[in-house]
Amino acid sequence: MIWTNWARTASATPARQVHPATEEDLSAAVRRAVREGHTVRAVGAGHSFSAAAATDGVQVDLDRLNALHRVERDPGTGNALVTVGAGIRLHQLNRVLAERGLALQNLGDIDRQTIAGAVSTGTHGTGARFGSLASRVRALTVVGADGEVTRCSPTEHPDLFEASRLGLGTTGVLSTVTVEAVPAFDLCAQEDVQPVERVLDELDHLVDGADHFEFFWFPTARHVQTLTNTRVPARADAGAPAGAGHRVRRAATAVRAFVDDEVLSNAGLELANRTATAFPAVTPRLNAFAAQALRPRTYTAPSYEVLCNRRRVRFRETEYAVPRAVVVDVLREIDGWLRRTGENVPFPLEIRFAPAEDAWLSTAYGRETAYVAVQQYWRLPYGRYFDAAEQIFTAVGGRPHWGKMHTRDAAYLAGQYSRFEDFRRARAAADPDGVFTNPYTRRVFG
Repeated sequence: MIWTNWARTASATPARQVHPATEEDLSAAVRRAVREGHTVRAVGAGHSFSAAAATDGVQVDLDRLNALHRVERDPGTGNALVTVGAGIRLHQLNRVLAERGLALQNLGDIDRQTIAGAVSTGTHGTGARFGSLASRVRALTVVGADGEVTRCSPTEHPDLFEASRLGLGTTGVLSTVTVEAVPAFDLCAQEDVQPVERVLDELDHLVDGADHFEFFWFPTARHVQTLTNTRVPARADAGAPAGAGHRVRRAATAVRAFVDDEVLSNAGLELANRTATAFPAVTPRLNAFAAQALRPRTYTAPSYEVLCNRRRVRFRETEYAVPRAVVVDVLREIDGWLRRTGENVPFPLEIRFAPAEDAWLSTAYGRETAYVAVQQYWRLPYGRYFDAAEQIFTAVGGRPHWGKMHTRDAAYLAGQYSRFEDFRRARAAADPDGVFTNPYTRRVFG
């Protein structure tokens, strides 16, 4: 059996793939793998662009470990500690929480991943005051190389907790994840097209003045698409039957959403990229048109419906976290390189923002952060573009997303994380024989 990730940037031929349905099954599968001399890697949706899940050993598919275990509410804050199987997909978890009047505080723009994969690779959204998924993890259960199950948290085996909540699954296989959820909320979403120079000049105001702000920049275009989301209380009648007028408004909204999200964002983007692949000379004009094709709109919907999107166009991606204070300079350098070289890139850059975090390997560890995602259509070459972007990122101390494509190794990364050696010690203590490793983890962690 050949395993391939979503982006088709990594593949492997595991010796065996297992599908445990219980924690006992998972423990038994790990014990057997170790007894037979195999390494072990967990896999979820395969949405990492890196080879984090690839293995020629035993691949543990977590999809059947997707149950809701318990919800512990705090009556004072309305928040809740929610424990789920590590294999639950984010879109499933969003629905489970919504049914109980809860939501995740922040989300990335893809919801196909498992919770284990999302937290282990540092998946993040945008918002200067709202951190990554890993920042909301409050406890984990980890199945080690001996098959034993260990519960860890900031007060129970704290080093194992820190190395496991964001550590590419190198301390063991996650069995359950406990996240802190918040009362359900809606987002008032404003989508707009603005001149790129205005956005760059007013960036701090735009980021700090919104709960969630991001923008998309098609290479060399002079306009960008901005997304500004403001948190508002969830509608009290969200679950009530709709009246005739409400149904009409919802139908109109659904039609508009289909046109914008499917026809323009997916089918239109696919067509533009296929055209650019066949006729590179038209790419600048396509990008200029695409940048302004989005029609401004404002709507309100549950948080997870606004933050998460369907991305049906296949692409490759490298993403770096850079100090927020230098992101405008970084973007101008990338824009300058694209203009000088004329590289054929019909896919937009995505720019997002995050607060400083304390998870040892969080790409936002200890500093306010801007994320710059450099993307290329999967049918086009990406090497020269990604290499040039990496040189710009690393010149300012950029940190690569653990689940995206990059060329950094442990020697570079050790200089970017003050707790890197603490992580390495905790990892070695949890897995001294390297059962949960593969070539990618050995490159980035040593």
